[in-house]
Order: sequence, then C-alpha cells, then structure tokens
Amino acid sequence: MDGNNRWAKRRGLSGVRGHRAGVESVRAVIQRAGERGVGTLSLFAFSSENWRRPASEVNALMELFLMALKREVKKLHERGIRLSILGDRQGFSHAIQQRIARAEALTRNNAGMHLVIAANYGGKWDIACAARQLAEQVAAGTLDAADIDADRLDQAMAHSGVPPVDLCVRTSGEQRLSNFMLWQLAYAELHFSPLLWPDFGADALDAALDDFAGRKRRFGMNDEQTEVQGA
Repeated sequence: MDGNNRWAKRRGLSGVRGHRAGVESVRAVIQRAGERGVGTLSLFAFSSENWRRPASEVNALMELFLMALKREVKKLHERGIRLSILGDRQGFSHAIQQRIARAEALTRNNAGMHLVIAANYGGKWDIACAARQLAEQVAAGTLDAADIDADRLDQAMAHSGVPPVDLCVRTSGEQRLSNFMLWQLAYAELHFSPLLWPDFGADALDAALDDFAGRKRRFGMNDEQTEVQGA
C-alpha cells in the first residue's frame, strides 16, 4: 500500500491526512476481497525500514495503528474475519502489543477471510529469523542439518500457516517488492497499479483480480503440462 504521502501532498494536506485516507481504502479493499472470495488478504502496513521516516510521521502512524486496533477489530470479528499481525512486534509499544494480542485472540477461531497485517516486517528479517531458529536446533542436537529443506525453512518462518502469495498488488506506480514477503512471493503474479493507495478501492481491486484471472501460471512446467493438470 503505497502513495499516502503523495496523495496528501497533491492536495496540500499533511501526511497524516494521507495515512488516514489510506485507512478508508483498507476498509474498502477488505470488504471487496471478502465479497470476491479471497481466502487470505495480506496488507503491508509498516516495514522494518519505515522507522527511518521522520519521528513525527512514525509517531502518527503508531497512533493510527493503535486506533485501528481499538476501533476496527470488533467489526472484523462481527464479519467472521480472522486477524493476524506479521512482524517483529517487540518494536512496538506495550499498549500496541497488548492490543495485537487481544485482537488475535478475539478473532482466532473465525472461519472467514484471513486478514494478515504486516507491521514492523521485512522479508529478509523473516528469512533470517527462520534460519537462526533452525541453526539453534542443529546446535542443540534436536535437528540434523541434512534434514533442512525448503519445507522445513517455510515452517520456521513468521508467516507459517499463511499460504504462498498468489497475487501481489503494488500501488502508486512503484514496481518493486520493497522487502515484502520475499519467500512467499516466489511464484506470485505481480500487478502494478498507477493509483495512489487512497485512490485504490473496490473497482481497482476488481481490476487486479480480473487481471490475475487471465494469467497462465506454470510453476516451472510447460503449457502442455499445465493444460493437462487443469483438465
């Protein structure tokens, strides 16, 4: 979700107003994703690199995050949506950590769409943490290094339990991954939208999903093999 600051700047507004407008787009996208039958929706809310932004903006984002946890979670729960926060939550205030725990506990048994919010998250951090965890098991003698494979590493990552990404949507005309779910995006289809995030709503998500529906996904196979599998 990119472009909140640029959206605000073009309108002579503060960056905080842009982030607040971005929250409205989050609501619209969650609503439409549920209507379209999306099983898992992951939103990159705050990267591990975003701490480098001006302190005033970071503080405003943390206040907005806390407010969203207070106001939005009950609505998600009423709609049967399960919420998970992906990232290093130790970097957040105690108040935010408490709200995250409450939100996940409240929605844990919901059977609807799984909403994953990546906050204080980085793809390299995720992979490094998983590698460290497996290395510690090898050092402790509880795991043989020869048993480490892609599946084992996948199970050790913070996203364990979240399926691989099928479609990655990047807004505001940017065409890069910016350290988002690098492992999970291995076979994802990419969709780049010129819209700034506050302008990205239900219709834009429909366009992205329709674009995805027209893609041919091979996963290393040739056309003949994929046609046989699809038969």
